[in-house]
Amino acid sequence: MSRIVLDTNCLIQSIPYKSRYHKVWMSFVKGENTFCVSNEIIEEYAEVLHRLTDYETADYVVKTILNSPFVELITPYFHFNLITADPDDNKFVDCAISANARYIVTNDHHYDVLKSINFPNVNVINIKQFCLELD
Repeated sequence: MSRIVLDTNCLIQSIPYKSRYHKVWMSFVKGENTFCVSNEIIEEYAEVLHRLTDYETADYVVKTILNSPFVELITPYFHFNLITADPDDNKFVDCAISANARYIVTNDHHYDVLKSINFPNVNVINIKQFCLELD
């Protein structure tokens, strides 16, 4: 079981049953992976889900995350501010560092800057690569 931080773009891609990335969502639902989230991340998930889906779907996803035994609520006490191109993405980085997560799963190229930073070490993987690891 891996501890992962899932960027919002990948969460959205993993929810639909017919999505080729649905196995990411199912790996969480089945307890094969632990999702690490902060309050800021949950707020972003809820905001984006309510904007992109109907109320029932958004409510179901957020409640599933909040009530799951396979979610760890993380409270980052330090903000590293490692991503300058899109500072809003730092909430995922701070959560991953605080949670000692194996990966941040994202398709966002703003995270590429993390490859050039030695400390703190943050591993970033895209959703396609993560799905290959799940197989």
